[in-house]
Amino acid sequence: MFARLCITIAAAVLCSACANPPNKEMDQAQGAIDAARAAGAEQHASQEFAAAVTALNQSRDAVAQRDYRSALSFALDSRERAQDAAKQASDQRAALGGQTERSLTLVRALLDRGDQRVALAESLRVPRRTITSTRNELGAARIAVQKAGAAAERGDYQAAQREVDGISQRATAIIGEINKAIAARQPRSRR
Repeated sequence: MFARLCITIAAAVLCSACANPPNKEMDQAQGAIDAARAAGAEQHASQEFAAAVTALNQSRDAVAQRDYRSALSFALDSRERAQDAAKQASDQRAALGGQTERSLTLVRALLDRGDQRVALAESLRVPRRTITSTRNELGAARIAVQKAGAAAERGDYQAAQREVDGISQRATAIIGEINKAIAARQPRSRR
């Protein structure tokens, strides 16, 4: 914030006699906004991105009113905000990507546990219908994990995370059902 104030003051002092619109600075601000948009700032740093766009619009309005000093100030502010938005978006995407990868790893481990429970159920002669149903559900969950992994590879971490959350809940329910079937087949301990 202090840096923005210093830039604004310096620009105001330098342009106290500005007679031309700050086209170069406005172009730089537009370029920074375009770069921030490409980095996903509209989604991951929406407030800072919106502020950058607003400042550039204010700069254009000031040019239309021939207030070139204010136009320069708004253009510089827009560029800096857009650069901040791009950095925030990049940082947030990296964090979300790491979280999604951890979630995918945990869900894969949960599905592996489901496979182990199915193997135990087979050894305890749980009805074939229950085992087949559980295998089919675990298979469908694995396909969903592949789709979530593909979404993560494309960088669509939010879609991947939503998918993973659903799979995790479904896998937990599947394992709970097979555990009930296993418990019904295991001999009860005597006291």
